[in-house]
Amino acid sequence: MKATEARFLEFLKKSPQFVIPIYQRTYSWTNRECRQLWDDIMRAGGKDTIPAHFVGSIVYIERGLYHVTSQAPLLVIDGQQRLTTVMLILEALARHLGDGEPVDGFSARKLRSYYLLNPLEEGEHGFKLLLTQTDKESLLALMQQKPAPAEVSLRIAENFAFFEDQVRALGDNLTPLCKGLAKLMIVDIALSRDQDNPQLIFESMNSTGRELSQADLIRNFILMGLEPAGQTRLYEDHWRPMELAFGQEAYGTHFDGFMRHYLTLKTGEIPNVREVYEAFKNHAHSPQAAASGVEELVAEIHAYAGYYCAMALDKEPDKDLAPAFRDLRELKVDVAFPFLLELYHDYVVGLLNKEDFVRVVRLVEAYVFRRAVCAIPTNSLNKTFATLGRALKKNRYVESIEAHLLTLPSYRRFPGDEEFRRELAVRDLYNFPRRSYWLRRLENHDRKERVPVDEYTIEHILPQNENLPAKWRETLGPEWKRVQETWLHTLGNLTLTGYNAEYSDRPFVEKRDMPGGFKQSPLRLNEGLGALESWDEAAIQRRAKRLAEQAASVWAAPALAADVLEAYRPKTARPAGYTLEDHAQLAKGSPMRPLFEELRKEVLALDPCVSEEILKLYVAYKAETNFVDVVPQKSRLRLSLNLGFHELHDPKGLAKDVTNLGRWGNGDVEVGLSNAEELPYIMGLVRQAFEKQIGNGEADA
Repeated sequence: MKATEARFLEFLKKSPQFVIPIYQRTYSWTNRECRQLWDDIMRAGGKDTIPAHFVGSIVYIERGLYHVTSQAPLLVIDGQQRLTTVMLILEALARHLGDGEPVDGFSARKLRSYYLLNPLEEGEHGFKLLLTQTDKESLLALMQQKPAPAEVSLRIAENFAFFEDQVRALGDNLTPLCKGLAKLMIVDIALSRDQDNPQLIFESMNSTGRELSQADLIRNFILMGLEPAGQTRLYEDHWRPMELAFGQEAYGTHFDGFMRHYLTLKTGEIPNVREVYEAFKNHAHSPQAAASGVEELVAEIHAYAGYYCAMALDKEPDKDLAPAFRDLRELKVDVAFPFLLELYHDYVVGLLNKEDFVRVVRLVEAYVFRRAVCAIPTNSLNKTFATLGRALKKNRYVESIEAHLLTLPSYRRFPGDEEFRRELAVRDLYNFPRRSYWLRRLENHDRKERVPVDEYTIEHILPQNENLPAKWRETLGPEWKRVQETWLHTLGNLTLTGYNAEYSDRPFVEKRDMPGGFKQSPLRLNEGLGALESWDEAAIQRRAKRLAEQAASVWAAPALAADVLEAYRPKTARPAGYTLEDHAQLAKGSPMRPLFEELRKEVLALDPCVSEEILKLYVAYKAETNFVDVVPQKSRLRLSLNLGFHELHDPKGLAKDVTNLGRWGNGDVEVGLSNAEELPYIMGLVRQAFEKQIGNGEADA
């Protein structure tokens, strides 16, 4: 490696050509970075006291260790964003300058001849910078003042338009811009392919103002180590088609997420959102992936990316699958994608037929929506879906999924019809995060002619107005305020209409009989309203009950015979039947009993799902499995916390690492509780073990 300081424009002038390798990310600077660079240039150009402005480094590979000694193109490892952006500024300035030269060396002809083009070269050799794919054609069109290609690079087009506006706003006062450009400084870093490791250098680079995405790092890791022919083949056969499938905008926002889901499926572990690249490298170096080879690995990623685009980006062509994916997307349950990717693959290879695939997607939708209605915390969903594939019996595909969901315990449960109907009838659904979703699903369930629900607005049959008109108060009776507060935003009082403004706070009978009123409504949600004489608490409750019954069919729970379900149910040993009296240190009257009772109360209050099991040698508290075990001793309670010692946040340092040490209880952390004053702090440690088990301690969902 050889690094020297250089003026940016001089560096451009003496360099033959910069080529962005196909493994590099596309041009990605947004208006924020462009505006920052523009402001820096104008500030430096407007003040003689500022001698230079440093903008970072340009790192490139050349054959030798000397700077720009031949006419061979330079392969840019880092600096594409700055190179491209400065060239966009120079092109915008050249178009505005014409034949003028406000500062020596700054005329349209000189800018193009020195910095933008190689005027004596033919074809692509005639351009100073060659980008990749869509970016390439868009930049070349700009440099030739030609119309943009049909598939224009959004970033190139938007940023050039921004710089054109900025230059135009300067009018004839272009001197500060020219001087600022002349003051730009870089570090010119030349690498030798034989002596330097471009991949390690690339991983360490983050000076552009836009952090490298996990996808950037993964693509470069795969392609950078190959010979040029292999790079081109893999990129054109697999990576470029993936970029096109995602689209310019979605590739930047969704590809990292896709890779996280893919790796979760392949490894069974959920990578942290910022450690997807490290997880991918570990996966790529695993014996199975290494044995298959890089081409097979990339081909597999390409295939799964297609599945993801179909499900997550509304690119599913099948008329039965597409609406099922669309409904599931509205619930924003990204954590289900690892499981769904496996299902989609089995669907493609013929292990899962389309009807069953739709059925399972609807089952996932019902599971997630029922839990949301029943206000069950979502923090266990990532663990549930990451491990759901292990329960699959592919010779009984749907049945095994249904049985697994039905046998999930406590906070991971599939709410039954009774719980779902009860909660749906009383829940505030108007302020539900995705209220248009449930209204649309109720209205369009089993309809072949779907109602465009988005064209309607939500109507409160009993109005929201706190100062209800007299006729409404009369209808509701003396407790009208309680009725309104209790039922206003609930299922029974909500519907859809195109006449919201006309309805206003009118009495129910007027809403019913007016043109476009409930009697004339074509919507299923309004069925029966036209036959009612009044709208009161009883009417709201009756409608809520009826709609909740329908909802139980829309978001249907699995229905398996008891003997089938029992065959899938995990076999657990029966409790031994011990009591606290079997523990000498916890028997009534013992010194430790009052302290234990205080601890017991706090642990059971963590969540309704927490259960207690008294064993021969300790007392276990579990959600699904033990998260804390209490071993009674003569002068203290010894607690075993079921999590890794490195995972525990223990500012006071009270806990002890007992990894690989023999002891009663589960987990690698031990802590003692001797008096009630210590209890609040100790409960903070216990809560960490509990939250780790139910999902809060996992990687971000």
